[in-house]
Amino acid sequence: MNYGAALTLLPKGRHQATIVWLHGLGDNGASWSQLLDSLPLPNIKWICPTASTRPVAAFGGFPCTAWFDVEDTSLDGRDDVEGLDASAAHVANLLSAEPPEAWEQLQPSTLLLATLTEKFANGNHYPISLSAVVGLSGWLPCSRSLKSKIENSQGAFRRAATLPLLLSHERAGDEVVRYKNGERSTEILRSSGFSNLTFKTYSGLGHYTVPEEMEDVRKWLTANLGLDR
Repeated sequence: MNYGAALTLLPKGRHQATIVWLHGLGDNGASWSQLLDSLPLPNIKWICPTASTRPVAAFGGFPCTAWFDVEDTSLDGRDDVEGLDASAAHVANLLSAEPPEAWEQLQPSTLLLATLTEKFANGNHYPISLSAVVGLSGWLPCSRSLKSKIENSQGAFRRAATLPLLLSHERAGDEVVRYKNGERSTEILRSSGFSNLTFKTYSGLGHYTVPEEMEDVRKWLTANLGLDR
């Protein structure tokens, strides 16, 4: 799988955390760089990779940048486990040179699953364990198997209970990922043991972001990663 170049934004102050920021379907890493660089988070190193270009079922097979093949943006679509595993491996490689205490990530669910169970879906060892997870306007692939995978993996339930997660969604106007899918994803995560989960909703967000949301992200990251204030 050929991934695009990763854009790196170096910290303006003391390096305390590294965040891999994964863009949305059809986008690229550079598109978020100006917004991320403007956030008052001087101790964060941002890595903004670009997904590989692949045929996407939701677009009738038309190729675009995607971390995995998307059939539809609901919890009922087919899960591209192979594509998710490949992207999880790519992110692990990006973080491999970073100090472990700095790992944080905006990510699809299989990357989250891998760090909890310490394995990819194919059974191979997953080499990183994240400090926190943020998901904006997303949904949960592999939701049907999440709970059983956590329950059947030694130590995964304990990690799920302590891993900080921040999820956010538009209340009514997201035409790409419907609110009900974001809300249901949150319910599944909580029922699977993710008790340290914050779910925030906004108006006027659509499927992008608003200053209020990014300010909440900034505050949450500062608190949960122990960043200098």
